[in-house]
Amino acid sequence: MKFPVFILLLSIVSECSSSPVANSWAMIKQAVQISDSAQSIGSYTAGCLSGAVSLAQNGAGYQLMRPTRNRSYGHPDLIRFIESLADSSNLQHWGVLLIGDLGQPRGGPTLSGHRSHQTGLDVDIWYLLSQQAANRSLQFTERETWSSPSVLVSRSDAIDSSQWSLAHEKILEAAARKPEVDRIFVNPSIKRLLCQHQANHDWLRKIRPWWGHDDHFHVRLKCPLNNKNCIGQEPLPNGDGCDASLAWWFSEEAKMPVPAAKKPEPPIFPALCDVVLKKP
Repeated sequence: MKFPVFILLLSIVSECSSSPVANSWAMIKQAVQISDSAQSIGSYTAGCLSGAVSLAQNGAGYQLMRPTRNRSYGHPDLIRFIESLADSSNLQHWGVLLIGDLGQPRGGPTLSGHRSHQTGLDVDIWYLLSQQAANRSLQFTERETWSSPSVLVSRSDAIDSSQWSLAHEKILEAAARKPEVDRIFVNPSIKRLLCQHQANHDWLRKIRPWWGHDDHFHVRLKCPLNNKNCIGQEPLPNGDGCDASLAWWFSEEAKMPVPAAKKPEPPIFPALCDVVLKKP
């Protein structure tokens, strides 16, 4: 089971919480800078970004997907992280990373889909490691129409061995070992597989199970140094997470349909985000 009801609910909540505010942020096509250095402002789910940098469509070991979404922007720390991880993948011959959403030019909520990705510190990386992308630059239509397949066997918690490889584990480990990474969201079945396969568990603490995430993993960076208006997430629990807390994700309770939720209160954004939004 792949938690369709819960995922649908998350999507509905996300769209409700981001409209109409999100429309203002989504209409902006260019980044802006309100101080001497790039600043992530607010929280991952209620924030914005000053001094964003757009990820190039091609780089050593990666290619950017879905360019028309205009969600290729991030804090310079995030751009450096992606380039470094992709370069490692390229040097180790793990495969070409296909990069999904980062954030909008000034961050903020999107019209649909993501509640996070608002401060330029989140990125989605597909599990698809394309051999075609290794040999050439993907065409525009390929970037817009390709999808990353699920790494789970249909309607189950089992990993599909035809879609999973040791390279995926190496990439996740390489990402988790980077000090700037706060946590990485993966499907619970992937977390369970890593717990079973890895003799060295010191990096697994950053690998966090979450609904969905069976076709991509979501990397979240820590608040950058000297970004005093950035609000970090709560600290990670102690331990590697390969315990009863992981077993819960496979329980009937975890898979139970979630009752309809009330319309959430709109998020409260820092006053600085109004400055970022309205600056010409």
